[in-house]
Amino acid sequence: MSIEQLARDNVRKLTPYQSARRIGGNGDVWLNANEYPEATSYQLTEQNLNRYPECQPVQVIQRYATYAGVKPEQVIVSRGADEGIELLMRAFCEPGKDSVLYCPPTYGMYSVSAETLGVERRTVASKADWQLDLPAIAAALEGVKLVYVCSPNNPTGNLINPDDIRELLAMTAGRALVVVDEAYIEFCPEASVVSWLSQYPNLVVLRTLSKAFALAGLRCGFTLASQEIINLLLKVIAPYPLSTPVADIAAQALSETGISTMRKRVAELNARRDQLKLTLAKCACVTQVYPSETNYLLFNLTDSEKAFKALWDKGIILRDQNKQPGLKGCLRISIGTQRECDAVTDALKNF
Repeated sequence: MSIEQLARDNVRKLTPYQSARRIGGNGDVWLNANEYPEATSYQLTEQNLNRYPECQPVQVIQRYATYAGVKPEQVIVSRGADEGIELLMRAFCEPGKDSVLYCPPTYGMYSVSAETLGVERRTVASKADWQLDLPAIAAALEGVKLVYVCSPNNPTGNLINPDDIRELLAMTAGRALVVVDEAYIEFCPEASVVSWLSQYPNLVVLRTLSKAFALAGLRCGFTLASQEIINLLLKVIAPYPLSTPVADIAAQALSETGISTMRKRVAELNARRDQLKLTLAKCACVTQVYPSETNYLLFNLTDSEKAFKALWDKGIILRDQNKQPGLKGCLRISIGTQRECDAVTDALKNF
């Protein structure tokens, strides 16, 4: 029997998540991963690397709980929000029996994690305005344990109607958890549903330090939920999910100074995003720039494939969204430095 034959059947057929770095490219303007465009500086304060770290670093948990407005018992920290997505499936879904549901176009890791774990993937396409199709979701809930809702949604940038999320929570009560992915919520904090946790025992919220906190390379994310849900996740998480240096830097980022700095970055990026939206709209090859509550913009072009290739050849790497349902002709651009944004618009004006 070959090594290939030894592998699980679903893994042999699996297409891995095409992360920005996995796709590659030879550029010097990287605007395809929704990262903060400039490096931040931290000094390590913990030197006891000969010891294993805490499973759930107390200072990190306490500081994030304070920041999010929840109790420490409602927080679990993991290797990015991606691990939180998978932990929920591992804790709540029986492979080959239970399902997860999500509404494309949306974040690709919901699909990849489910397929990797052998959990059925059930999709209900978003409506034309990228809002939830609640009647279709209701008709597809049989056997579903987890419903993933990304708000603001990646890659479209829009917020999901909060009344629809409330209706979804009501229709899934006692049947499934609703997991609201708030990876980009710092760019529109007033839209967070974290304050709903006390009302809805089936609500889970995912967060990350990768975007507004400018720490994509740290791989640190959070799952917020009832203490009952957190206790179940603690049963399936790895013994040492965060290394000591990661916990050290995360705690610094979540200090009062760190949070203040993050909010200044957000204000700057939001202003640059709004300006870039206006500038892109003036490019003859751009047919539409969609509203965004995030650090990226989705836009449609007359010939997105040629535009993507032309930018790629200039070392400007955007994210092609043509294969996402309903996004034919669309590219996504992360908000970079002013110089990087200008490089994109200058190239598109001459395209």
